[in-house]
Amino acid sequence: MLTDFGLGDIVKMRKPHPCGSSEWEVIRVGADIKIKCQGCGRIVMLDREVFQKRALKVLRPAQAPES
Repeated sequence: MLTDFGLGDIVKMRKPHPCGSSEWEVIRVGADIKIKCQGCGRIVMLDREVFQKRALKVLRPAQAPES
């Protein structure tokens, strides 16, 4: 169960998307999590609990904005 993730992170999901990619970008965080497929660009919204069960790990954390 993945609990440490944030906006802009690239995460690996358990099952690959039908396009073949397993990498997704987190584009909204809240009660629901919205993720975007890095292969085809499809956007999917999942409940936080479902997302945490299906996500394996953070592949690339989001880049911190330079100040």
